[in-house]
Amino acid sequence: MPFSRIKSHAKLNLALNVISKSKSLHNIESIISFVDLHDIILIKEIKSKKHLISFNGKFSRRIGKKNTVSKLFEILEKKKILKNQRFQIKIKKSIPDKAGLGGGSMNAASILNFFIKKKLIKIKKKEIIELSKTIGSDVILGLYLKNLVLKGNGAIKTISSSRKFYTLLVKPSFGCSTKKIYSKVKKFHKPEFTSISNNYMSVDYLSNKKNDLELIAIESYPRLKSLKNFLVKLPNAKFVRMTGSGSTMIAYFNSSESCKEAAKKVKKQFRNYWCKTSKTI
Repeated sequence: MPFSRIKSHAKLNLALNVISKSKSLHNIESIISFVDLHDIILIKEIKSKKHLISFNGKFSRRIGKKNTVSKLFEILEKKKILKNQRFQIKIKKSIPDKAGLGGGSMNAASILNFFIKKKLIKIKKKEIIELSKTIGSDVILGLYLKNLVLKGNGAIKTISSSRKFYTLLVKPSFGCSTKKIYSKVKKFHKPEFTSISNNYMSVDYLSNKKNDLELIAIESYPRLKSLKNFLVKLPNAKFVRMTGSGSTMIAYFNSSESCKEAAKKVKKQFRNYWCKTSKTI
């Protein structure tokens, strides 16, 4: 049987507000998009006693035996959603880890989505939501692959705007600890994204928003400040924002040319940083 090939896209938080905390979890609201930067997942059913999961590519070295994909399979088997089926999974990693791009979560989401669409598993919508949350808080987002609003109560709404951005993604030579960043959250934001509007994807709207975790990340990892200061001065950059809990900073542009020219400047200034041009999908 040949492998099926899946693209697992990187996730961006164009704006993020931390609105409350319940027990050990923080509740956020966010405007979310996806870019054409992606990992490649090869998957096929096999005759074996266990699943065979492997990672390769530039950003595969730090992935341990316990990861979001292995966790997905553990839960599917525990809940008897996957019965006697076994799969071989090969994942080529192009999305860096500890970057705020949701690489691992999107891998799990992409495989789950594949199983659902191919009717390899039977699962109710309520079970999908519960299962996704068990693996990781942003896994559920990867089942949509559209411009989204994540509300503070966990509800997800799609934004019908077809607005596209050219993006310059820059990750320093270090990652940010999600746990460390969230542990330093002291203030909470009043919910803003309560209704759904196409305006959420406009430059005017987004340039006046922020990521509540960005200032905390800059305080914890001071080199992020010099990166942001450099990016905001790039010609034609519409706005610059950290995604997730970092450490990737993203400059948003209206044209591919402006984005590529900016990338040349960044690569010259920050030679050891990962720098990638991409586009929202």
